[in-house]
Amino acid sequence: MTQSNQNIPKFEANWPSLQSYQIPEWYRDAKFGIFIHWGVYSVPAFGNEWYPRNMYQQGSKEFEHHVQTYGPQTEFGYKDFIPQFKAANYDPAAWARLFNEAGAKYVVPVAEHHDGFAMYDSDLSDWTAAKMGPNRDLIGELAEAVRREGLVFGLSSHRAEHWFFFDGGKNFPSDVQDPRNAGLYSPADPAPPDLLNINSGSGPKPDFLADWLARCEELVDKYQPQIFYFDWAIEHKNFEKNLQEFAAYYYNQAATWGNWNATGPAINYKNMGHAAPGMALPDGWGVFDVERGQLADIRPVFWQTDTATQKNSWGYTEHQDYKTAGSIIGDMVDIVSKNGTLLLNIGPKPDGTIPEQEQAILREIGAWLAVNGEAIYNSRPWQKFGEGPTEVVGGSFNDTARQDFTSQDFRFTVGADGKLYAICLAWPTETVTIHSLEALPVEAVSLLGSTEKVDWSQEEGGLRIRPLAQKPCQHAFSFKVTLGK
Repeated sequence: MTQSNQNIPKFEANWPSLQSYQIPEWYRDAKFGIFIHWGVYSVPAFGNEWYPRNMYQQGSKEFEHHVQTYGPQTEFGYKDFIPQFKAANYDPAAWARLFNEAGAKYVVPVAEHHDGFAMYDSDLSDWTAAKMGPNRDLIGELAEAVRREGLVFGLSSHRAEHWFFFDGGKNFPSDVQDPRNAGLYSPADPAPPDLLNINSGSGPKPDFLADWLARCEELVDKYQPQIFYFDWAIEHKNFEKNLQEFAAYYYNQAATWGNWNATGPAINYKNMGHAAPGMALPDGWGVFDVERGQLADIRPVFWQTDTATQKNSWGYTEHQDYKTAGSIIGDMVDIVSKNGTLLLNIGPKPDGTIPEQEQAILREIGAWLAVNGEAIYNSRPWQKFGEGPTEVVGGSFNDTARQDFTSQDFRFTVGADGKLYAICLAWPTETVTIHSLEALPVEAVSLLGSTEKVDWSQEEGGLRIRPLAQKPCQHAFSFKVTLGK
């Protein structure tokens, strides 16, 4: 079910009220978005986007690298990377054109990561890209460019993890202890003893929580994002009241922006297993997100995977380990067949350029979607997600766990035209059989992007498709199946 503006309730700051939320139709139709991790952490380009924390964690590889490369943290701290973060070649219009070429329908840049440096023009902090470093409202510029391209603009806030992020800097002489830097580093309270159980520590204090809420509401008011993505720490029990207040504020504000199904909002939330027993976020008040992973079957309620072109980091580093476009497309098809959408991350360089290999990956995905988009966009799950021998391991952080898909692996979607699409995840060089279609009244089969007649027959065991002469694209292959009554 979806909501029209006429039946949108006035949301209140409690779970029963927030669970009356309905996902806007634009989001369920989009299927593919771009996530962007770009910030000061791209300057050292070492390790990953957790460099700002780990450079203060004694004994870590980042700590040793930092001291050897830049000197002691009393003389060169994280704040000292900010003047080097100039974004001199940042061209948001070129970014937006690339995302459009990639076939993405929505764009979600990180407005503030765990490091506490705002990439937008905040009235609540002096430590922002609008006031130092680039001296530009990087988020605002991108929002305008993305919308000019006809794409949906969202954003993410990872500030919820900031309360403990710089705690290591209090354990030895460092610039974290200098009160002049409190606006960036504070509160630097002790981290939970077990980050896989976020509630194992005392958590954020009321002043931090109030500031977190104010910053989130500021982002809503200034940029009107249609997606608001949160990382895992909002699962800490101390966030519950403020999180409910934010969700009600955001949804009520968004209800005034236009038709809900076209412009309506969504909060992305996780349930990473970080929360202690008894404190897990309920379902139904936003869109469930699986980090670097997928689901093993169809989820009746629409969901999202967020993952990255890189296996080793979300932000830019000098030694990226990239996935192939083909593997990402295979994951996208699997996700969409299970009622999900793919949010794919890139990590721009500190000067604002997108690495050439990431651009190539995005364009390759776009070329595939140009041929196969009708099987993906605006589609819905079929009665089963697919068939085949290759197992997709469900859950977070399993996005590289599966083997390569084969020509025996099929995924099913139902397009906006009501037609069934059977997407073969590797080129069939021999006759393949779709067992799930054995008993259905198949009337016609065609291959998207091809004018070649498909040689098919329905026999005991399933729908048999014989090899074709030429590939219409480079990766997964979408057979359009017309069923009789």
